[in-house]
Amino acid sequence: MFDGYDSCSEESTSSSSSEDSEDDVVRSIPASLPIIKNNGQVYTYPDGKAGMATCEMCGMVGVRDAFYSKTKRFCSVSCSRSYSSNSKKASILARLQGKPPTKKAKVLQKQPLMAKLAAYAQYQASQQNQAKSKSVVPAESFDWGRYICSSNTVGAPVSCFKHAPMGTCWGDIKEGVRIEVPNSDTNLSTKVYWIAEIIKLAGFKALLRYEGFDNDTSKDFWCNLCIPEVHPVGWCASSSKPLVPPKSIQHKYSNWKPVLVKRLTGAKTLPTDFTAKVRENMQFPFKKLMRVEVVDKNYLCRTRVALVEQVIGGRLRLVYEDDGLDDFWCHMYSPLIHNIGWSRSIGHRFKRSDVPKKAEGQVDAPTQLFQKVKDVEQSEEWFKDGMKLEAIDPLNLSAICVATVKKVLADGYLMIGIDGSEAIDGSDWFCYHAMSPSIFPVGFCEINNIELTPPKGYTKLPFKWFDYLRETGSVAAPVKLFNKEVPNHGFRIGMKLEAVDLMEPRLVCVATVTRIVHRLLRIHFDGWEDEYDQWVDCESPDLYPVGWCQLTGYQLQPPASQSNRDTPLSVPKQKKKTPQYKGQKKKRKIPVGRRPFSQSGRRRSSFSGDEEHSPPTYCVQGPARPRAHLHPIHKSESLLRMKEDPADGDEFTFTQGTSDQESNGSGSYYIKQEP
Repeated sequence: MFDGYDSCSEESTSSSSSEDSEDDVVRSIPASLPIIKNNGQVYTYPDGKAGMATCEMCGMVGVRDAFYSKTKRFCSVSCSRSYSSNSKKASILARLQGKPPTKKAKVLQKQPLMAKLAAYAQYQASQQNQAKSKSVVPAESFDWGRYICSSNTVGAPVSCFKHAPMGTCWGDIKEGVRIEVPNSDTNLSTKVYWIAEIIKLAGFKALLRYEGFDNDTSKDFWCNLCIPEVHPVGWCASSSKPLVPPKSIQHKYSNWKPVLVKRLTGAKTLPTDFTAKVRENMQFPFKKLMRVEVVDKNYLCRTRVALVEQVIGGRLRLVYEDDGLDDFWCHMYSPLIHNIGWSRSIGHRFKRSDVPKKAEGQVDAPTQLFQKVKDVEQSEEWFKDGMKLEAIDPLNLSAICVATVKKVLADGYLMIGIDGSEAIDGSDWFCYHAMSPSIFPVGFCEINNIELTPPKGYTKLPFKWFDYLRETGSVAAPVKLFNKEVPNHGFRIGMKLEAVDLMEPRLVCVATVTRIVHRLLRIHFDGWEDEYDQWVDCESPDLYPVGWCQLTGYQLQPPASQSNRDTPLSVPKQKKKTPQYKGQKKKRKIPVGRRPFSQSGRRRSSFSGDEEHSPPTYCVQGPARPRAHLHPIHKSESLLRMKEDPADGDEFTFTQGTSDQESNGSGSYYIKQEP
């Protein structure tokens, strides 16, 4: 045994005339039909007649045409995805035994759109407390190491995620670095350590091999480098911890000390303060009961006051101040949250809270905690109402759509509407900053070989911007007004990571980068069809390195099982149709959470909302499908910095061709880059 070695505001109102009209509708419905009244709308269902369906996941009964997928087996996208998880057996068994649906099913019923699917929703709501009291079996942990080795893939480096813990101070940690870790290959009852070498890196996780095994891979193992049991070489000596060689190679040398001294001379190890840096990076400034302004899930065009209820790894569970049961998850650097008073300062619509005053312990989150946006000069050549552009649809992040500037706000913010889908009252407009990487000039999709979603009802296909601008009498927003920066992000096609499913932002899933268009990443959720892919910016706070969930204690959703997906057996595969929009009706509140499929086949997804208000330790094992805070950098650590060279002028020329290469270079706009 060795003793170690050195080494503007808007109130939510309801007019009396609308209430009277709703009451008249209720009185006019025959008493024999069950009534569900939700969010000011009335739905009726002829119980027991043809056209009804039962969800195979949560047991909901509803109109068959409103169910999800061609097979109509599930009431929502969430249930379809949850069916493939480990929780499906317990949920189905409970339903077959006549027990109430699970807690997840209960939460789904509270969504306004889901309400019209449940003919007996009020009975199920009365059973909610009983469902909450049921215990759930925790999901098995996902083995990232085995998954990466079996698919022979690589994980995105930690330095790609500036908002993640250690993202800005990861330093020169790479293959060949030596560390001290617990020795699992021993018969000793006490905890002992041995030196290991990093063979492969994938985010926070590393494939390790004990010193002395040389080319023998039999004892290789994966380990998260940020856990407390990982130390730099020399820690055992300074902490009086024993270094004991693994029993498999213990007799390889009679004296290990000179062997270690020879092998470790000149080798790299972790910084001495690595563990302290990890602890420091795991401290987050947002605290419970802090007040923020956040987008309203029911009306994207306005914000509301919300309270921080929970903080996990920098992700916030927020609840609206005037509705403690309505919540959703987002990162603390998300563009969806702002300091109190932000809406008034820029002229954004705002719903006043019904709460008369702050409760005890509630404080406004300090302004300095929120991510700053780039200052812009709103000159005469600035965006104007009616200008056309292309934008990522916040309700369907797999689509980039034809869009219009609806209103110009202060400080560079714009209200954007998707052409062909706007509600008459503008309730589905959404706010993007002019420097947002989610809006693009006219022609961006065509030049970069990305499918552009045309306006709903536009029949002159294929869509041509020149013809559309002439027909609508509109002009395109100048190219020079858009974000020109392309950081050296470091992502490569095929890299693995953990990504938030922005349709259900409480879920973090196993994902892959499948396409890179300059700073724009196409994120694919492993095990799911391409239609669930999402366009995400390379600096999005909703992307994390491999091992982030393990480090923070957040539940990771593994890839869906191929055999458990909702795939029709007898229906022949058809060519995917071009996504189309389904506009909103006047005075109808459309929640942002889970949206039904439109008749045209367009999948409606979530912008930021999620009705689930339980913490992220879910019984769902499979995916339920699916700017950075800079920490101090140690002097001895190296940092992969983003290049920020000045752009080559404000004007850009559109050239023919595609741009699907992994372009990380800055100094030119990402419309087109010549090789």
